Amino acid sequence: QVQLVESGGGLVQAGGSLRLSCAASGIIFAIDDMAWYRQAPGKQRELVASISSGGSTNYASSVKGRFTISRGNAKNTVFLQMDSLKPEDTAVYYCNANRAISRPFPFDYWGQGTQVTVSS
Repeated sequence: QVQLVESGGGLVQAGGSLRLSCAASGIIFAIDDMAWYRQAPGKQRELVASISSGGSTNYASSVKGRFTISRGNAKNTVFLQMDSLKPEDTAVYYCNANRAISRPFPFDYWGQGTQVTVSS
């Protein structure tokens, strides 16, 4: 199993910055990709950014150029640096760790979520 603990959410004014952290424990050696998703009230959960074990990154078009995803040196931590925040970035942000379905023993784990609120 993999346990994920997020931190760093909060309230910020538009144009400000926040840095989210997610610490993974458990069978971290088996993780392929880590990612951040978000879910705003009344909307579906959406992918914000992902990073592979090799360091390749992918971003939603709505955050490209403003958000940066990275992994710590120990590979068991993932960060989301969020700059130039907009009110539409307000959501609960979830950390995700997964192992591809094509690999032995695939999995998909989620953190408990952290609230990000951007005021106008």
